[in-house]
Amino acid sequence: MSVAPSPSRTSVKELFDLKGRFAIITGAGQGIGLDVAHAFAEQGANVAIWYNTNGAAVDRAAEISKKYGVVCKAYKVGVTDEQEVINAVDEQIKEFGGKLDIFVANAGVAWTQGPILGTDPSDPSSRPDISCYERIIKTNVDGVFYSARAAGAHFRRQNLEDPSFRGSFIATASMSGHIVNLPQLQAVYNMSKAAVVHFCRSLAVEWAGFARANSISPGYIITEIGNFVPLEQKKQWHEKTPMRREGYTHELKGAYLLLASDAGSYMTGSDIIVDGGYCCP
Repeated sequence: MSVAPSPSRTSVKELFDLKGRFAIITGAGQGIGLDVAHAFAEQGANVAIWYNTNGAAVDRAAEISKKYGVVCKAYKVGVTDEQEVINAVDEQIKEFGGKLDIFVANAGVAWTQGPILGTDPSDPSSRPDISCYERIIKTNVDGVFYSARAAGAHFRRQNLEDPSFRGSFIATASMSGHIVNLPQLQAVYNMSKAAVVHFCRSLAVEWAGFARANSISPGYIITEIGNFVPLEQKKQWHEKTPMRREGYTHELKGAYLLLASDAGSYMTGSDIIVDGGYCCP
């Protein structure tokens, strides 16, 4: 195993520079993933943004290319299909010049079904269908695993070709992997995000010779994924958050940029919680 090098560039501006690097971001048609794409592109990276159903991602990618003068393209890729993930990674690496530097496994879905035993003890039909559970696990856990395997294979190959190379794998977890949210009941979602955090810690050890692996755990962030939540429930979230509000997606840019760039070159196995203080009490 080769020793991980320290960055040769040491000024702050240079450490955060991503010029010439290639990043893939899943779940980037909107919300957190889209703002991460903007952050990387602004720092000079070429970016592939993956989406599942949001075709507007194609226009968003074109806007990013024009705004920052980089190559940014959108691809419809289902992260719950391992072969589809492998094929997409392989093809896009060839298209973008033969090297992958950063992979952000951001795609995820929310649990909206309440308690796993249902809301009515006398009515078994009130229990969530098992397909609801499977959808969460396939996207939030399996999708991260498939992404890691596909990206990691290239990170290792590139390190064998150039021992100074180190890739960066970043997964979007959640503060729900650290605490149990109230008032909503979402045991399955919480479980899935806790798995993501520990998976990345484990990868950090397994991949130490050729890549860094970290996760970011956002708190309540204003995105389309939370549109189903009633305002009264959101008010309860605010009351439990020391900063008394939800976060904005742009307030996560710095965390992702840190882990993607040379500024975070000594960070692996870390989980950055960005939650307005929710996990503190």
